[in-house]
Amino acid sequence: MRRVSNPLLQYVFAILFVGVAFAEPTTGVDPKPNAKNGERLALQWCASCHLVTPTQRQASAAVPSFAEIAKRSRFNAAQLALFLLNPHPVMPNLALTRREAADLAAYIAQMRK
Repeated sequence: MRRVSNPLLQYVFAILFVGVAFAEPTTGVDPKPNAKNGERLALQWCASCHLVTPTQRQASAAVPSFAEIAKRSRFNAAQLALFLLNPHPVMPNLALTRREAADLAAYIAQMRK
């Protein structure tokens, strides 16, 4: 095996090795969605149409509350997060990140209890 004698290449290989050795694996979405951030997002983006908290008193009667969504028999937080990433005609284009969509879905999921 041939040794690398160029100091610059040695430095680059050392940096790459350290970066790979200490890198954390990522999947693109935080493995633990943050329901508290989801609540903040819901209040910011969703409360004008949906009832997003148990104490909210005014919303559109034409859309389900978050509690109703959470209690649906086929509710799935991961599928809801994917749904929120795509624009829908009846909903405003929220342009959520994957993490924000997962956080929002986690907030709704905690209402299943």
